[in-house]
Parts: sequence; structure tokens; C-alpha cells
Amino acid sequence: MDWESNESGVCGCCGPLRPRYKRLVDNIFPEDPKDGLSKSDMEKLTFYAVSAPEKLDRIGAYLAERLSRDVVRHRYGNVVIAMEALDQLLMACHSQSIKPFVESFLHMVAKLLESREPDLQVLGTNSFVKFANIEEDTPSYHRRYDFFVSQFSAMCHSTHEDPDTRSRIRVAGIKGLQGVVRKTVNDELQAIIWEPQHMDKLIPSMLFNMQDADDLDRNGAGHPSTPCVSVQDGEENPSTLAESCFRELLGRAAYGNMNNAVRPVLVHLDNHHLWEPNEFAVSCFRIIMYSIQAQHSHHVIQQVLGHLDTHNKNTPRVRAGIVQVLLETVAIAAKGSVGPTVLEVFDTLLKHLRMSVDLELGESSRRNSACSASSGRAKESDERIVQNAIIRTVGFFGGNLPDYQRAEVMMFIMGKVPVYGTPCHALDTVKIGHQGTKRIQTMLLSSLIMVTSGFKSKSMTGALPSPFLDPLLSISLMEDGELRQLVLEILHNIIDRHDNRAKLRGIRIIPNVGALKIKREKISKQDVAFMKKHGQQLYRHIYLGCKEDDNAHKNFELLFTTLAVLTIELANEDVVIELVRLAVALQDMALSTEENLSMWLRCSVLALVAAYLNFLGQMIANTAFCQHVSKVIELRNMDAPYLLPEHVFRDKCSLPERLDKDDAALFFQSADMADSLAGAGYNADRLNVPYVPQVTDEDRLTRRKSLVDTVSLQVDILASSLPDKSQLAEEITFETLKKAIDTSVLEDQERERRRQVMEKFQKAPFEEIAAHCESKANMLHERLTHIFELTIRPPPSPSGVVSVSSGHAQHQSVPVYEMKFPDLCVY
Repeated sequence: MDWESNESGVCGCCGPLRPRYKRLVDNIFPEDPKDGLSKSDMEKLTFYAVSAPEKLDRIGAYLAERLSRDVVRHRYGNVVIAMEALDQLLMACHSQSIKPFVESFLHMVAKLLESREPDLQVLGTNSFVKFANIEEDTPSYHRRYDFFVSQFSAMCHSTHEDPDTRSRIRVAGIKGLQGVVRKTVNDELQAIIWEPQHMDKLIPSMLFNMQDADDLDRNGAGHPSTPCVSVQDGEENPSTLAESCFRELLGRAAYGNMNNAVRPVLVHLDNHHLWEPNEFAVSCFRIIMYSIQAQHSHHVIQQVLGHLDTHNKNTPRVRAGIVQVLLETVAIAAKGSVGPTVLEVFDTLLKHLRMSVDLELGESSRRNSACSASSGRAKESDERIVQNAIIRTVGFFGGNLPDYQRAEVMMFIMGKVPVYGTPCHALDTVKIGHQGTKRIQTMLLSSLIMVTSGFKSKSMTGALPSPFLDPLLSISLMEDGELRQLVLEILHNIIDRHDNRAKLRGIRIIPNVGALKIKREKISKQDVAFMKKHGQQLYRHIYLGCKEDDNAHKNFELLFTTLAVLTIELANEDVVIELVRLAVALQDMALSTEENLSMWLRCSVLALVAAYLNFLGQMIANTAFCQHVSKVIELRNMDAPYLLPEHVFRDKCSLPERLDKDDAALFFQSADMADSLAGAGYNADRLNVPYVPQVTDEDRLTRRKSLVDTVSLQVDILASSLPDKSQLAEEITFETLKKAIDTSVLEDQERERRRQVMEKFQKAPFEEIAAHCESKANMLHERLTHIFELTIRPPPSPSGVVSVSSGHAQHQSVPVYEMKFPDLCVY
């Protein structure tokens, strides 16, 4: 008789008649549970299970039955023995028959986790962790861990009264979640663990323990050099263990699972109001960025950008917190690969910058009409925090990109800067007015300074292309000293490729330029071509920038640095001559009575000329040139110290009422400088031609107008250009006929036109003259082609026309209704 197959019919009191596996299981339980598991009997049970693996499921079911009974009867000693036996059986048995046994095992672990006894919950968790570390030979097709995810997550949020017990339960919950992760992430059949319903429990449980106030202040929490604490080392520390589990989970996340892993983090930070302050949020995303694979970084950035868009109507401090988190994220991602999200980051940030400025100005206008001024100021300062955070993020991200990407970002940001005479692109500035436009201009240029810092380009043509240089220099024509300073600093970052600016800081008469140990290289052919094409443009903006009434000491310092950097980086013999011409023109402008300049501005321009010519003479090592400059500087020291930078830029500097232009000894003479340069082999003939700034399209608009004023100015120009009807019907008199016959006026106009043409061909660069002639030749060719077509083409006829194509005659008939007849032929 098969006793094992008919065990249900056997009386329980007949021990010898019980199945062998039951007797072996019963023998491992001692009479006194304090004695623990009987090792010899456990070895017999293990040998039996290994020898007869088909009995494993029955052994597991019987152990589960005993354990359930002991739990109900509170025999916790026997429960511990049963779980220890299960653990040993799991470690010893590896066969196909272990699958049913695992089901019994998981059922027993679930029983322990459902109990309210902390010791039993910890016991069940430890057994599950041991099971999670076992590598099964074949995957499980039907096993699910939904219950364990929920139960372990609940344990992570334990609110037990005793702190030590609460900590033990939370640690057990975290270890259980870690076991679930290890058991499932490597099993392709268990990809369900990455689904949102599970991630929404796993991630918040870890973050809840990580945000413990006692453990939050950990230096270098997100740095990769921070060692991950093992389960044993961090057993009593839920925060450290949760961070370790969080890192492990993110490290195992595949490409398609990143969004499900990051989204719960953002939701948790929202629910617990952790964006303000945002120290914990920053710490979390540092951990995320250093834990995931580098090629997945752009997923995280996209998630944060989308979250920022979602919170565009939230409080300024919340938005500032999200932007600061984005700053930390992109700072880490910029060192690796950010993929196609580079321009997306900048586009989103600049959009939010525009919204922040709009909100700030809206609050400002409402504050002016309301009574509560204190709340309005607070709102304005909060928006400034958002704007500063955005600018820091834009600048830091762009500054950490490789040069080839940085050049593209520079063009992108420059395209967003509102410039008069051009459309405002994506940043619509019509509604925010002059104040908002200036704010956006200042912020974007500040971010460009950060992006261009450390930018090294082999060729100026690639670093300063026309689509970037033209709008940048156009901003320098605005009536705002701060904007002009920002433009000059951007030019310094790009042009100064050998970091000489620090040695040139401050406008002064440098006694020994050689002591500065300035680094320079021979100018390349590409840079020579760049100066031929854009040199006049740069000189023009320096010249016009010196005339601005609101110039301060810093403006002249930056102008001096600009001239010095151009000399170091881009000056060949032709450029040196042009720079001397520019300096002489600045001196003439300061002495001219036609210019409506203040006395301080005139003296400052003359001091700038002195400082630069002193620097230039030593750079080109021309002794005669240096002697002339030094002589003028010595005379100024004695008779006119207000014409030197060391004196005029002091707070209390006495200025003369007028400048005596006839005192030639105090001013630099172009003839003397030309002779000294000609003696050194320079072509000094150009110095005899006075420098005159090029007339460009920007001069059609007044450079004393802002962007918003320019719109109304254009309207005024159009309105004023329309002729009056009364003028059209002018009365014809003898005087008008006499003026029409008189040719003297026409002769004067023709003479002036010829003078302008000659001056243009003398001063303009060769490339500009060639382009002008080519455009005229193309226009003439087009006109002649059009005339030939009209004269050679025969008129259409209903009988058709004969056209020759590929050597064959083709007849093309024209319908009568398509023919166009003269008006006299139609009735």
C-alpha cells in the first residue's frame, strides 16, 4: 500500500504510518524551541529532499501548514525554526521540482509579512532576501511579486512608536525591495516590475527614507566617488540603505525604463513640497545622474524640462527650484553625452525666461495700481531668483559643452536676443515693452558671456560668423552702457584665445609691456581674411562706442582691452595701420567742436588713445613710434594730467573748461607716427586718409533709440516720407522754372557723388568693392537678358509656334482665348 499517496486516510496518531517526509520534517523541531534547529535531523531532511526532489513540493506544503499553525498559536520559536529549515532547503536544492517548493516558500514569507509582529516581518524579509540571491536555472513564467512590492513598501513607511523598532522595520522593507529588484530586473519575464504601478511604490519608499532629516546632510551624496554602503554596513541606517537600493535600481534601468523610473521622483518631490528648499531634490538628481548609464542622461533632462513646463504657473520659488535641479542635471550630463536635447534645453529655458519677465512686469504694473507694495516687491524678487537661475543654467550648460556644440549654442542664443531692425524671433517683446526687452537682452548677453568663457576657436571666421557678429555689434549701438559692456566682454571671450585679458586689466599707461609676458602667435591666413572682411565693422563700433554720453570708467577699460586684444590676436601690418587711423580719428573726434560731447568724455577718449598708442608702440617694437608717444605722455603729465587715464578716471579730477587744439605738443601727430611706421617698413600712406566710419543699414535708424522706440521711429519715417498732396500741386512760377534750368546745383550734386565714390574705393575693403561691382554686373546681365527675350520672342499666333528642342522642330499652338490683343483690337 502506498502510504504517501493515501496519507489523508491515515490516523494522525499512528507515527510509524505517517509519510517519511512528514516524519523528517517533524524531527527537526525540538521539544524546546529554544534549543533551535536540530542539525542532524536537518541534514537527514536535506539529504532526503536532494535524493527525492519530487517530494519538495510536499515538504514545502507541510512546512507551510506547520508555520501557519504556529503563527496563529504564537509559537514564534517554531516559526523561526521552520524558516531556517526552508532557507537551508532552498540553498541546497536546485532542480526543476524547486518551482512548487518556491511557491510554498513565498506563501510562508507572505504569512510572516502580513503579521503585525515586527520580529516576524523582519524574519520573513531576511528569508526573502536569501531567496532573491539564488539564481534559478530556468525562468518563472507565472510568478508575480506584486504583493511583496506592496508589503515591503508599506514597511518602508512604518510609523511604529518605538524608534528602534521603526528603524528595523524600515530597514527590512528596504532590503525586501532590494531583493525584489535583484530578483526581477535580470529576468526578462519579470519586466513588469518597471511598470508605473510598481515604480510608484518602489521609488517613493526609497525617497521617503532618504529624506530623513538626520541623514540629509551628507557631503558628496551624489558624487560617483562616494562609496555605496552595503546592506550589512548600513543595516541600522534606513537612509543610507535606501540610497544604496536607489542607486542599484537606477543602475539597472534600461533605455525604455528611464521615464518610469524618473517620473515617480518628480511626483514625490511635488507631493512633499521639496522644491523649496530644494537641497533634497538636488541630491536626488545627482544620485540619478551618477547612477544611470551616460547615454540615458537626455531622458532625465527631458523629464525635468517637461516638469518645468507643467509648473509654469506655479510659484516662482518652485520654478526656481526646478531650474536649479536642471542646472545640476545638465552640469553632469554636459560632461558626457546629452544627445539631441542640447537646443531643446536652451529653447525651453529661454521660453521660461520670457514668461518670468512677463510675470514680473505684470506684477510690477499691478503693484503700481494697488496698495500693497511689500508683496509686490517680494513677488518681483522671487521672479528675479527664477531668472538668475535660468541664466546660470544656460551659461553653465553652454560653457561645459565641447567647442563645436558651443558655437551652435552661441548662434542659437544670439538668435533669441531682441535687436532693433530685426524680428524678435521666438521671444516676443512687443507686449513687455522697453523695460522687459532690456531685461531680456541683459540676461541673454550675460548667459552668452558664460557660454563663451573659455571658448577657443582656431579661426575667427568660425567663431564670429556674420549671423552672430552683426546682431552682436548692433546691440553696441544702443543707448545703454550696461549692454555695451556685455557686448565687449563677449568679444573679449571669443577673440582672446591666449588668456591675456587678466594682464591687461584696467586702463593705464603700461611702462613695460614686455614684463606682462603676453602670449601671442603669428596671425593665420584665415584671421587675415576675417579682418579684411569684418575689420571696418569692428573699428566702426569702437569709434561709435566711444561717443556715447553714458560711458563710464568700465566702458573705457573694456574699450582699451578690446583694442589691445585685437592688436595681440589679429593685427598684421595692415591692421596696425588701421588701428592707428582709428586712434587718430578718436583724438580728432574728442577735439572737434562739432561733436556735442561733455568735457569728461573728451578727456576720457584722449586718455584711451594715449593708453592704447603706448601699448601698440611697445607691441610692434617701433622705437621712433614709442619715443613720440612717450614724449606726448610726459608733456601731459606736466601740463595736462587730465588727458591721462591715471588721472581722469579718479573720482575727483579737475577738468578744464575747454581743450586747446592748437597746443600740438599735447596730442599725437599722425605725420610723426606715419614717418616712424614708414621707417619700419609699414605702408603708411593710408594714415594720410582720415578715418570715417562706414555707413551701414543701422544708420538708417538712429542708434540712440531702443528696440521699442525703433518701431515707432520706422512708422514716423514712413509717414514723413509720403508727399503731401499740397506739395504735389505746387504752383509753377518763373522762379521754379529758373531753378529747373539752373545746372549749378546738379553740378554740385554730381561732384559730391563722385567724391563719395572715390572715398569709398579708397577706404572700403577690397571684398566690399568686389561685391558691389559684382552686384552691378549681375544686374546689368539680368536686364540685358530680359530685353533680348522680349525682342527675340515672336508674338503668339493661333497657328502655333515652332520651337527647336534637341534638334527637332516642335509646333506649339496657342488657343485664341489665351492670346492677349491690344485694347484697340477688342470690341
